[in-house]
Amino acid sequence: MAKFGFIGAGNMGSALAAAAAESVGGENILISNRTPEKALSLAERLGAKASTNADIAYCADYIILGVKPQMMESVITGIAPVLRERKTSFTLVSMAAGLTIDTLRTIFGADYPFIRVMPNTPCSVGEGVMLWTSDGVDDASLSAFLDAFRCAGDLVELPERLFDAGSALSGCGPAYSFMFIEALADGAVACGIPRKTAYELACATLKGSAALMQTSGKHPGELKDAVCSPGGSTIEAVRTLEEGAFRASVMDAVIAARDKNRELR
Repeated sequence: MAKFGFIGAGNMGSALAAAAAESVGGENILISNRTPEKALSLAERLGAKASTNADIAYCADYIILGVKPQMMESVITGIAPVLRERKTSFTLVSMAAGLTIDTLRTIFGADYPFIRVMPNTPCSVGEGVMLWTSDGVDDASLSAFLDAFRCAGDLVELPERLFDAGSALSGCGPAYSFMFIEALADGAVACGIPRKTAYELACATLKGSAALMQTSGKHPGELKDAVCSPGGSTIEAVRTLEEGAFRASVMDAVIAARDKNRELR
């Protein structure tokens, strides 16, 4: 069984490690972090092994770089000498926003096989999206990698040239969704509904709406129209949202996140 080494135990690294543990077993997972106690805590929870960056670089078949873009160069500098001495094959996996495979190879100074992924936080409960693209990875290694992370949610292949935009949607999207849930609940609370009930209703409404669209295959505009009775309360609410440039604001948010991703290179 392949070994999966996670360098970085932040929110996304932890979420993917948990997903991999369900598929390949914690005994095949190594975890390191700049705060060793954090790696140890996660490893104990998953039945994995707390390790170091160097050990992961030495023995893991898949080396998952779960560190922030601004920290990537220092991490690579630390493990590059170990990788140069390896006699066995391995695949590097990056979760860093904005950093292309070519950029990472330049930092490593070597043409290693690479998988680039962009997961989102719902991966931690098996309902996430993980964008992926690869270069130089053989079919068997890629298949084993994707199978290991099947418990994270939907795995979606995307050309790397679209990764910045894809990340702005599915990677950043949970934040937009949580803001909308909070706003819906706030409105309900203002109308007298208890806070706990308001959150339950808002979450269930978004979950059900997404399921309806996926199941029906209908355009979201058509589904919206089906709720809007002539002269009714829903169309009045939609009019109010449009007065606040609701859709334009959401579009601008995605574009702004895409542009920020480009600045991280």
